[in-house]
This record gives sequence, structure tokens and C-alpha cells, in this order.
Amino acid sequence: MKKLIGNKNFYKMVLAICIPIVIQNGFTNLASLLDNIMIGQLGTLSMSGVSITNQLLQVFNVTIFGAMSGPGIFMAQFYGKKNKEGVENCFRIKLIIGLIITILAIFLFYTFGSQLISLYLNDSPSDSLKTLNYGMNYLKVMLIGLIPFVITQVYSSSLRETGNTVLPMIASVVAVIVNFCINYILIFGRFGFPQLGVTGAAIGTVVSRVVEMCINIVGGYRNVYLKEAMVLKKVPLSSTKEMLKRGLPLLCNEILWSISIALISQSYSTRGIIAVAAINITTTVTNFFMIVCYAMGNSISIVVGQQLGAGEIEKAKDYDLKMLFMNFVMCLAIGIVLFNVSSLIPQIYNTSLEVKALASQLLKIAACMLPIISIYYSSYFTMRAGGKTFLTFLFDSGYTFVFTFMSALLFTRLTSLPILTIYLLVQCVDIPKATLGLVLVRKGIWVHNIVSDL
Repeated sequence: MKKLIGNKNFYKMVLAICIPIVIQNGFTNLASLLDNIMIGQLGTLSMSGVSITNQLLQVFNVTIFGAMSGPGIFMAQFYGKKNKEGVENCFRIKLIIGLIITILAIFLFYTFGSQLISLYLNDSPSDSLKTLNYGMNYLKVMLIGLIPFVITQVYSSSLRETGNTVLPMIASVVAVIVNFCINYILIFGRFGFPQLGVTGAAIGTVVSRVVEMCINIVGGYRNVYLKEAMVLKKVPLSSTKEMLKRGLPLLCNEILWSISIALISQSYSTRGIIAVAAINITTTVTNFFMIVCYAMGNSISIVVGQQLGAGEIEKAKDYDLKMLFMNFVMCLAIGIVLFNVSSLIPQIYNTSLEVKALASQLLKIAACMLPIISIYYSSYFTMRAGGKTFLTFLFDSGYTFVFTFMSALLFTRLTSLPILTIYLLVQCVDIPKATLGLVLVRKGIWVHNIVSDL
């Protein structure tokens, strides 16, 4: 136990990295939560249309995170090695891959958006049509924000991996404030502006993303490691091959994982619009309460990656176990808080009593799962930091698709179980995943310095 607890210097080092990421993720998820609450005031159908669209857009968002992950592993280790050229090459590869994915995503969503949203609609024709219209109005505007989103991810992830976690945090805080103000004005039609509803929410998100992108670009120009990376130069073929070799499994992992989550939500939607609305509330609120879990995972990737790049293998192992334990304890405490407020949060939404009651019960289940989630999130980022990308692929998206999604599919298609029971059973499927992750971390098979020969 003493080994897991650590000392004051260790905590200072971890918190210096983690706290800005917590604040950044907190404000980002707060923006989603506020959007959700404000759109929820318009009614169940508009909230459901936006939530379905956001579920589809999440596939793109997570794909971008995956695209950043491969070069990001190398960037953290190159930074630990003090290799400026290596950092610059990683940045350029991130930017090129990110823009290619974004252009493809805009084409797919613009062409097939209505068909994709319709997959989630299982109610009366009139309600389904209204929900589809809300979702498409929101999607058409949101497509404009995909390019600033990906540029922001390139810069913010690179800044964090080169030791600057504060500026991306500031950018997110400013963006959330801008988003909230525009949403309040345009969703409800304040100060003489027209009431645009879900379209107003999308406009607020797009404008806030442009603001966040600009702040991160300025920060990049002031970063010693990134300033010259903005000048596009030819990346050495050997470095490109190695990054693609290790990055491709991570990219595929994020794509398959996000598609699996979207398919799980689609399975839940077969239980009707009440289930869609309640799952939407549960997912949005849970994501907000999981900001510490996400931040600690990112911190593990950065801290452990830098130690591996510097050749401090034993220190990397030691730090990793301590940070995993920290994440578990903090998520346990947060889960207790969420459990106790789960009956109050759904009351904020302008929806039916049935939706509120179901969302409250689902939140209780989600709260109990937070400590379990913290273990497999920490395990995922540990394996990623060591460059074990194929193992990461099997552990994360492979497990999610084969076990979690297939469970949701079978329970919803082959049984008449209520959504609450199905949600509980699907969540429990992830318990063995957390156990497996803990075993893999303790064995240390993830330890690998991937930049020693580059």
C-alpha cells in the first residue's frame, strides 16, 4: 500500500499535469451538459434529435482522438528524449492525417446524415420525422465546425505532450463561455435575436470551436518545440512508417470503439424514444462526472510516455501503478457523489416524468461503474504509452465490439427485458475487462521505449 500511495513530490508532478486537463475536460463536458440542458428545455424530440446527431458526431470525434494518439505516443517520448525534430515530425503527421479524416467525414455526414439518424428512430412516423428534422438542422451547421475542431485537437494534444497543459485549458474555458452565451441568446431568442432552437445551439458550438482553435494556434507559435513544426516539411520516411505502424491500430481502435458505442446506443433505441432520452441524459451527465477519469488517463499517457522516452523504465512502472490507484480512489469518491444526486439531476430537464425516473435509475448504475471504468481506462492509456498498440486495440475496441456491443444487441433483439435491466447487464460486461487490464498492467508487458532507434 505504501508503494501505491507515493510521496508529495510525486503528487505535485501528477497534479501539475492532471489539474489543467481536468479543468479543460470539465469545461468541455460542461459545455455539452449545458447544451443538453438548454436544448432539453425545448422538449423531448428536439433533445433526442440532437443527442442522436451528437452520437454520430462522436464517432468522428473519437476517430480524431485516435488519429492523434499514434503520433502522440512518439511525441511524448521524443519530448522526454529532448528530440525537437522528432516532435516537429509528429505534429506534421497529426495535422495531415487529421485533415484527411475530416474531409472524408464531412462528405459522409453530408451525404448519408438522414439515413444514419433514421437508424435510431423507432417511434410513430410523425414523432420520428420531427426528431429527424431536428437532428438534420443541427448536423448541417455542426459540419462547419469539424475543421476547427480537428486543428484544435492537433494543437492542444501537442501542447500537452510537450509540457504545456495550461494553455489548452484556458482555450477550453474561453470557448465554453462563448458557447454558453451564444446558446442562451440563439436557442431561446434573447436580446432581439430570433429563436433558432437546435440550430442556435449548433451555431454556438461552431463559433466557440473557432475561438478555441485560434487560442491554441497562438500557443503553438509560442512553444519552442512546435513553432517551427507549423512549417510543413517532408517527414523522414522511416519515422512516418514507424508512426503509421503503431498509430494505425490506435486509429482503427478508436473508429471501432466509437462505432461500437453508437451501435450500443442504437440497440438501446429499440426500446423507444423514452429510452433514447433517458440514455442521452445518463451519458451526458456521466461524461461530466468522468472528467477526472479521462484526465488521469491522459496524464498516465504523458507522464509514463515521457519516462519511457527518457529511459527511466522502473520509474515509469512505479508512476503508472500509483496513478492507476489515484484514479480508482478519485472515481470511487466521484461515483458516490453521483449516486447521491442521481435523482435530482434529471429534474432539470423539460421532459416527461417517465424519462426522468428512468434516467435517475440509469445514473445510479453508471455511478456504481465509475471505479471499474477508471481501471480499464488507466490500463488502456498505460498500454498506449508503451506503444503496445495492437494489444491496446484488442483490449479496448476488440472487447467492446465482441462482448459489450454483442451483449446489447442480443439482449435488445432476443429478449423483452426492460431497458433498465439491459443497461445494467451491459455495464456488467465491462467488469472482466477491468480485471484483464489490471493483470496486463501488473505484468509490465506494456513497457517499451519506441524512440530509442529513431
